[in-house]
Amino acid sequence: MVYVFLADGFEEAEALVTVDILRRAGIKVTLVGVNKREVVGSHGIKIMADIKTGEYAPIDLEGVILPGGMPGTTNLMANKTVCGAAKSAFAAGKLTAAICAAPSVLGHLGILKGKRATCYPGFEDELLGAKVIKAPAVVDGNVITAKGAGAVFEFGFAIVDFLTGSDKVSKELRESMQCGR
Repeated sequence: MVYVFLADGFEEAEALVTVDILRRAGIKVTLVGVNKREVVGSHGIKIMADIKTGEYAPIDLEGVILPGGMPGTTNLMANKTVCGAAKSAFAAGKLTAAICAAPSVLGHLGILKGKRATCYPGFEDELLGAKVIKAPAVVDGNVITAKGAGAVFEFGFAIVDFLTGSDKVSKELRESMQCGR
C-alpha cells in the first residue's frame, strides 16, 4: 500500500494526478488526511481522505508520498505521524517521494543526505545534505522528488517505474493517457 498524506493547503494537481496515475497502474493507494478526513487544497478544492493520521497503521507498506503546496508542506512537517511515516518508509528501503515544496520535509528529516533531489525553486536550501539537481523529477534509490505541478506526470511515472520494477507499465500509461515525451 502507498500512503499519500494530505494536509490543508496541499497542491491538488500534485496529489490527485499522482494518485490517478498510480491507480491506473493497479497500485493500491490510501489517502491520509492530516488530523481529519476532509482536507482543503491550496486552491479551495475539498478532498475526502480515506483515513486520517490518527488511523494510520501501515499495512503492506510500499511507500509514502508527500504532495507540496503551501501551507500544505508546512502542515506536513508539523505532523509527527507524517514525519514518522516518511522516516520509516525510507529506513525500510520503501518509496519515499515528495514533490514541489514537500522535498523540504525530507531534507529536514535527514532523508536527503547524500541524495540527488529537486524541488520547487526557492526551497533548495531546505534540501539539507542533498545534491540539488535542476530536473523535473529525480530518482535516487528509494527517494523520488519533483519540482512542482508541471512535473507531476514525470513524478507519477517515476513512482510507477520504482514500484513495478520496470518502465513497461508507465510506457503503456503514457500512451493511453496521451502523455508522450
